[in-house]
Amino acid sequence: MSRTTKYDEDHSFVSPVVKYLLFFFNVIFWIIALVLISIGIYSRIVKHETAFASLTIDPALLLMIVGIMMFFITFCGCVGSLRENICLLQTFCICLTVIFLLQLLAGVLGFVFSDRARGKVTDMVNSAIKHYRDDLDLQNLIDYGQKQFNCCGGTSYMDWSQNMYFNCSKENPSRERCSVPYSCCLLTKDEGIINTMCGQGMQNFDYQRAGEFINTNGCIDKVVNWIHSNLFLLGGIALGLAIPQLFGILLSQVLITQIQDQIKLQNYNLLHRSDPWS
Repeated sequence: MSRTTKYDEDHSFVSPVVKYLLFFFNVIFWIIALVLISIGIYSRIVKHETAFASLTIDPALLLMIVGIMMFFITFCGCVGSLRENICLLQTFCICLTVIFLLQLLAGVLGFVFSDRARGKVTDMVNSAIKHYRDDLDLQNLIDYGQKQFNCCGGTSYMDWSQNMYFNCSKENPSRERCSVPYSCCLLTKDEGIINTMCGQGMQNFDYQRAGEFINTNGCIDKVVNWIHSNLFLLGGIALGLAIPQLFGILLSQVLITQIQDQIKLQNYNLLHRSDPWS
């Protein structure tokens, strides 16, 4: 046997660096997938039926769906790279490509149909306001958003009349009638203790009078303005999410090509080994 033939038989096109880099890349996201699934299951078991279900998508269910999808995709990537299985690697690559294109499409559609998307968000916020007192986690989420963005309600502080406890109707026996949550209130830096009753009766005031005590602007406009003023930050986050996907697609394609070349080499060696005239 010639030195060239021996070299051809021992030579491998599959790079261990590419192979194990793709493997550990998938292991990291596989662990993240397990964490997401665990959090989603824990939330569903502990919370049972939650007011979050009034939103378009239950966050616990969303976590489980995303976690299961990530688990399946990263499982294909882990096993495919470790076993050098072209079928699993192609499944991994196709799934990542489809997800990347769907994200890109969602971004384009959200920009083109921004008015319709705004309407959907408004409906979600109004639904959350109606269930404000029904779930503590939802209540804390709304309060956090209103304090962070210095806003109140969806479009204005009057949106809180949609809640049965803050409703201004004469039939409402609640002590919070015509009020708004304390998270709408204007707070000074030297104020040590928050007055949770500071929003009492604010819906009875007009915008100018109420503006002396609470934030009267809605959260939707505030969030939209924040997005417009932080486009570079959001673009960086989107790029940060896209880079791992593109990295995974590139690595899987490189490994698939190397495995295919290795198979061709093996077939070539088998063919010439069985040829008595070679």
